[in-house]
Amino acid sequence: MSELAFLTVAEAAELLRGKKLSPVEYAKELIERIEHYDGKLNAFLRLAPEKALEDARRAEAEILRGGWRGPLHGVPYGLKDIIDYAGLPTTAHSKILEGNVAGADAVVTGKLRAAGGVFMGKLSTHEFAVGGPSFDLPWPPARNPWNRDHFCGGSSSGSGAATAAGFLPAAVGSDTGGSIRNPATMCGVVGMKATYGLVSRRGVFPLAFSLDHVGPLTRTVRDNALMLDILAGHDPLDPGSVNTAAGGYTAELEREVRGLKVGVIRHFYARDMEGDAEMVAGIEAALKVLEGLGAEVREIETAPLGE
Repeated sequence: MSELAFLTVAEAAELLRGKKLSPVEYAKELIERIEHYDGKLNAFLRLAPEKALEDARRAEAEILRGGWRGPLHGVPYGLKDIIDYAGLPTTAHSKILEGNVAGADAVVTGKLRAAGGVFMGKLSTHEFAVGGPSFDLPWPPARNPWNRDHFCGGSSSGSGAATAAGFLPAAVGSDTGGSIRNPATMCGVVGMKATYGLVSRRGVFPLAFSLDHVGPLTRTVRDNALMLDILAGHDPLDPGSVNTAAGGYTAELEREVRGLKVGVIRHFYARDMEGDAEMVAGIEAALKVLEGLGAEVREIETAPLGE
């Protein structure tokens, strides 16, 4: 089970396409793992094993006929529970929306379905994707799989926890003020807050129109690029969507950082709010690595954190 649990999207896709791994067996093993461990982690608000196996059987039948939809074909994924999946509740982890059944898929959900993904269920968040973990709701908050006593980040808490715990190779979350980046950092996975307007937000419970983003959480950078290739694209019915060419992100993975400009807002952690010494050392070490690889690191100033 552990070998399948920690396959990357890219690794799973290679095995599935080569008929060396059954989408049905893959889904069954992850369902078993979730049922065994998630009682202590609460990453899922709603596990959907029947839907997962239905998707997996469909994906397997297509692969056996020689069909191939791409790198998510037969690969399990989960959705933060502010993202609509037709026929299931979108609760935003709030009792107020407990009976709020989605009448249609969110745009990103439709793209994942079209890519042949295997939907595993809805993932925990903070109530209405804001604030922090609450213990007075119908569902407990997600816990960090590395240490249940440590915060797993939020508000895409279940997305980060499920990906790190080997429940899913990929999940979709949202980020308004750090809600993908925080759980990615705290759970040790990769999260993407892409350029504003790159991924449609239609069918996603809103928080702040000018700041809301939808994006992937995965265990590797390559998988994140694969997911963004699927999720990105213009949506004329999302007024914030940018009408520009999207995709091809995996092709950029081998590109060097030489010549890239990297801005560092050092006063955030050196003056405005003094950072932990170990964290500051980590940031500075990363900047030295980037400089050594040829990137141009520039210190920039913005408004202080307190303003």
